[in-house]
Amino acid sequence: MSDSPDPAAVREEQPLSPEGPGDDADAVAALDPSTRERRAAALAHVRTFGDPVLKSLATTVRSFGPELEREAEQMVAIMRDALGVGLAATQLGIMHRLLVVQAGFDATPTAIVNPDLEWLSGDLAIAVEGCLSLPGVTVEVERPLHARVRGRDVHGELLMVEASGLEARVLQHEIDHLDGVLILDRTEREQRKGALRALREGTTYSPPSADDAPADDGQAA
Repeated sequence: MSDSPDPAAVREEQPLSPEGPGDDADAVAALDPSTRERRAAALAHVRTFGDPVLKSLATTVRSFGPELEREAEQMVAIMRDALGVGLAATQLGIMHRLLVVQAGFDATPTAIVNPDLEWLSGDLAIAVEGCLSLPGVTVEVERPLHARVRGRDVHGELLMVEASGLEARVLQHEIDHLDGVLILDRTEREQRKGALRALREGTTYSPPSADDAPADDGQAA
């Protein structure tokens, strides 16, 4: 990803994948049985579309200690088993400001308490995002390419994360969850309508590709 993208939003081909293989039957079938079983068990903990906690504002964490550490460890385990790259506490029905992120399966997981988006770049990018709480649905979301997040670790020590690319996108996605904001709220109207229809009907939705666009009338520029 370029450090100096076009001022107009850059379209990224690499999707954000907190959803892992999603509900695509072929992708899930390609997983080995033990991975599939762990993933299903992890997803059973995640609140899904329609649960009011997903539209609720998380409260500030006031107390640090072993209980918070255990919560973060559990969230990392669920995120990994679900084949995700990020998870917010509210997705598990825990209504305070805690998130975990692991932008890349070889990266070290990070827990951030009371995260605050201190700075966002003016450079924007559009990418396809999925969500563990919106099974089978992906939509395009425009976000800043770079972000600086300030918060605390699970011990209460100050923490600052400078992130770019996928990591910056995942952090923004998870902080949105803590504010009661979903990717459905950040996509364009037609994609939101298609995603909502799929969620109501229990089907799947993904943004139309260029190949799906209707043919023109043969005129050339």
